[in-house]
Amino acid sequence: MEKSAILLVGGFGTRLSPLTSLTPKPMLHVAGIPFTEHQIAKARAAGITEIVLATSYLAEVFEPHFGNGEKFGIRIAYAVEKEALGTGGAISNAAQQLCGEGPVFIFNGDVLSSHDLNAQLALHLEGEADATLHLTEVEDARAFGVVEMQGNQILTFNEKMENPPTHMINAGCYIFDRRVIESIPSGRVVSVERETFPQLLQAGSRLLGYLDSSYWLDIGTPSALLKANKDLIAGTAQSTAYDDLLLSASYRVENGSLISTSARISSGVEIGSGSVIGAGASLESGVVIEGSVIGQGGSVGESAHLAHTFLAENSEIPAGFIATNQFFGFSPKK
Repeated sequence: MEKSAILLVGGFGTRLSPLTSLTPKPMLHVAGIPFTEHQIAKARAAGITEIVLATSYLAEVFEPHFGNGEKFGIRIAYAVEKEALGTGGAISNAAQQLCGEGPVFIFNGDVLSSHDLNAQLALHLEGEADATLHLTEVEDARAFGVVEMQGNQILTFNEKMENPPTHMINAGCYIFDRRVIESIPSGRVVSVERETFPQLLQAGSRLLGYLDSSYWLDIGTPSALLKANKDLIAGTAQSTAYDDLLLSASYRVENGSLISTSARISSGVEIGSGSVIGAGASLESGVVIEGSVIGQGGSVGESAHLAHTFLAENSEIPAGFIATNQFFGFSPKK
């Protein structure tokens, strides 16, 4: 059976501003490569042969990087929304670019997950489901879609509520039967969380939940982005794209940090765990970097001290500068 997927990468990434002023959230680098690359590699490893990127905000940056997918071993197509259509509208629009038949994986563009896609598909097929949602449990579920279940069957779905009935949340990866996709209205804003899932349940459709306790992270905030770096470097999170990066020898792991082999590190520099030092970056003597990201071509002057801070590509921090939880070199939105 040919496996197809849609990757939802059209969001504005408001919570990540100013990092997203010139770069869409899914193209921000996580452990040395654009985040979307981690998800494409995960899809390919599960045997998915085609994926459509559902783009909207800064849509033009995706195709120059990913092309037709040949270098990633997967067919890649693009569906551009002139105006954002919401999750459901994006799925409906992108599905027109699919060539394969059968169930379709839907990935949110901001989730780093180690769950087993083929185990989720097996549940979907064996349970003859209309849709199967990847679920995970979190301590505070108020910011997420929450489900109630009986066995594997989802009974209720509520999006972002103050007093959620369970800790089981929508983890942002779905498998949809083609009939479900065809039922989503086209050409208008549709939310699968607020419209499609509740309507399917009301209509008596079979929604299953694949509850999984493996690594899961929403990378939608700067602190989460830093955590994703740290967890991938430490091996707490897994990504075949990250494994391939290390095999390429273009980066090395040193004291819990990821450092480009083309970066210039002067004597007396201290780099703390979870940091990423990009290609062509330069760190002068006495620099201290703690859990920070130094973009490609970035330079940090003597004795500067950066903690939990982002430095944009080809940007500069002057000597002696001290910063914590800051952003440098990212243009504000107009």
